Amino acid sequence: MSSEKMLARIGGLLRQAESTTNPHEAQAFMEAAQRIATATSIDLAVARSHTSQRERRATPVQRSIRIGETGKKGLRTYVHLFVSIAAANDVQCDVAHNSTQVFAYGFDTDIDASEALYSSLLMQMVRASDAFIRSGAHRPVAGVTARLNFQLAFAARIGERLATAKREAEADAISADRPDPAAEPTGTALVLRDKQIELSDFYRQTSQARGTWRGAKATVAPSAKSRRAGDRAGRDARLGNSPELPAARSQLV
Repeated sequence: MSSEKMLARIGGLLRQAESTTNPHEAQAFMEAAQRIATATSIDLAVARSHTSQRERRATPVQRSIRIGETGKKGLRTYVHLFVSIAAANDVQCDVAHNSTQVFAYGFDTDIDASEALYSSLLMQMVRASDAFIRSGAHRPVAGVTARLNFQLAFAARIGERLATAKREAEADAISADRPDPAAEPTGTALVLRDKQIELSDFYRQTSQARGTWRGAKATVAPSAKSRRAGDRAGRDARLGNSPELPAARSQLV
């Protein structure tokens, strides 16, 4: 047995010894822990500390994400990109009325992953939309309208790609944990469900939003040509090593 598993086993016995009200059970658990510790030369205090650190659960937090300065054009499309990324990372969002910042609710690792992806994809989105406008392919539609349509389509496509990757990763993890689909949900499936419940409860208790963000689509005149170009750019955008997926899973265990 590995040192990691041995520490966990001894720590589990110590926890049982300390939590029972039956003195005979407590003595039996303590003696079992001591025998294993002696045989493997592991200090009981080290095992107890190891278990305590492993069982210190992460909890949801709220974080303010700065999107841009007041009055900057296109902030709603930036918000749309961040919210699309966040949704695929189990992060819920409230949006300031002027779209200058987003209030993210989730686990630290998930918000970190969302911010990292956003920083990279925002640069790709802006660079691609600039190139599209410079090419003149948007005409006769005004440049501002074309840019907004392009970026909205880009953000939507990114959201779809990440959501698909998330569903596939979760399905693979659940399948590995429960090879028989007809069996009762266990392990990973239950952890993922509990995570969603905990996040929903945290959001409901913490959020002070007085409405729901409706996105930027309703305020942008349509441009089919620009939307198609933005969608293509979103399909081609680099997602890096998809840190959102392993990060989202690793903090669950």
